[in-house]
This record gives sequence, C-alpha cells and structure tokens, in this order.
Amino acid sequence: MIVNTCSGAMSFAKELENESAKFYQNLSQKFVKDRDLFLSFAEENEGYVTQIERAYYGVITDAIEGCFAFNINTEDYVFRTELAEKAASSEALARAMEIEEKIIKFYTDAAEQSKSLMADVPRAFRLVAKKRTNRLTILKALPDRKED
Repeated sequence: MIVNTCSGAMSFAKELENESAKFYQNLSQKFVKDRDLFLSFAEENEGYVTQIERAYYGVITDAIEGCFAFNINTEDYVFRTELAEKAASSEALARAMEIEEKIIKFYTDAAEQSKSLMADVPRAFRLVAKKRTNRLTILKALPDRKED
C-alpha cells in the first residue's frame, strides 16, 4: 500500500507502534530476566503514538491534509513479530533489532519526505527515530541469555 497523506502516515505509524508493543509484551512473558525492559519498551510505544499524534493534531489543516506530502510504500517497513515457541533469546533479540531498524527507517523516511510542507510532524518523527535508535543500542548490548 502506498501512503500519500499525513493522515495515512500517522495511521501507519500507529500500526507499527501497536504491533511492536505487542511483540515486546510477548517477549516480557517469554524472557522473564528482561521482563521490565521489554515492558518499558511497550509502554514507550504508547508515548511515541501520543507524541506524533500531538504534533499532527497541533498543526494539521485541511490545506496540508489535502496535499500529498508522502510517497511511502508500507511494504518497505513490514516486519514479523511471531517467534517459535522455543525461540532462543538470541533469535528474539535479532527479531527485536530488525523491528527497530524497520521502524527507524519509516520515521526517518517520513520525516525527510514531509519536511518541506510541515515542521512539527517531521520533528516528531525524527525524535521518535532517535529514541528508537537508542533502544536499538540497548538491545544490541543485551547479553544472550542461555536459559530463560
């Protein structure tokens, strides 16, 4: 699917955040040693949705919404959240890093595409991308748990 409007980009961002939040909630149940970290990631996702929605609703007008500020193919940012029942923590962490990289790419691309027509929304997208980059660094630093 191709997203062209700000409304479409916001809906897709919300979808990405919700799907990745579910993934981290599942990880928190599967890998109890890192439960608090994964639950905090899921909660942060709700904050990211609020942050981008606040920027969007604060500046959106019919004139901007009528413009096509985006050319985003959602297929470029699709990720899998399912894991095998007996998946090792290394597999789960690799999947988490893949998810973060896809979402960072979405926010970065969306910010770049919309920067000439808006200011607050691309800024919010860049900020979430930066926060997710920090999350990616945390994930990369986690030890591979042999037993969970």
